Amino acid sequence: MNKGFILVALLSSFTLFAQKEDHHILEIKQTNEVFKVDGKATESFWSESPWLALDQRWIGAPYSSEDFSGKYKLRWNAKGLYLLVEVVDDVLYDQYKDPLTLWWDDDCVEVFVDSNNSGGEHQYNHNAFAYHVAYDGNVIDIAPDKDPRYYNNHVSSAHTKSGNTYTWELLVKLYDDSFVDGQKASPLQLEANTKVGFALAYCDNDGSKERENFIGSVFVPGEDKNQGWINASIFSTLQLIK
Repeated sequence: MNKGFILVALLSSFTLFAQKEDHHILEIKQTNEVFKVDGKATESFWSESPWLALDQRWIGAPYSSEDFSGKYKLRWNAKGLYLLVEVVDDVLYDQYKDPLTLWWDDDCVEVFVDSNNSGGEHQYNHNAFAYHVAYDGNVIDIAPDKDPRYYNNHVSSAHTKSGNTYTWELLVKLYDDSFVDGQKASPLQLEANTKVGFALAYCDNDGSKERENFIGSVFVPGEDKNQGWINASIFSTLQLIK
């Protein structure tokens, strides 16, 4: 093989997974209010939190606002990240009854978390997590052995429906890269003045064999936008403040 080609490939790989530079920086406020995960958004802190856009088309053709639109809010406390996600989706599609079968091709919310904001590759390791949260509450990610696993104790979720509008509430507990599947582990206790890598996305499918759109919360440069499940360097940086 040409040595020049090898060098270019190595340099490209290094650039892709180089140490993360903070971008799309979001200051997220702490809350001490009791949070009930019920999809009803009755907590007072939600009315005090700004909406953030879920509008970056990572996969698929342009879509109408009736087909999909999304926005979200974030707060935190020692237990984890609290999310409020509002999605307008005209067709809710769940073609695979087995949660571990092609889970990304069903409608679902996907939460990407890098607990120490280190960035870098996480395709088959726990440097970061890509939690696919299904409408039935199951949470799926790929484990280091390259098989899908349940991570239901990492994310609690509930949603309510009004017409084509779905309101989700989620509590996401954070684990660092020492997490080992099958071993007992405690979630991190979050503190102010720390940074967390984060992205949110929605898999939208109106009845096709594969998902029709994948819409994210952060701009991804270049032609290949579908990098979140591999590269944590594309995540936003959350700054946890009091």
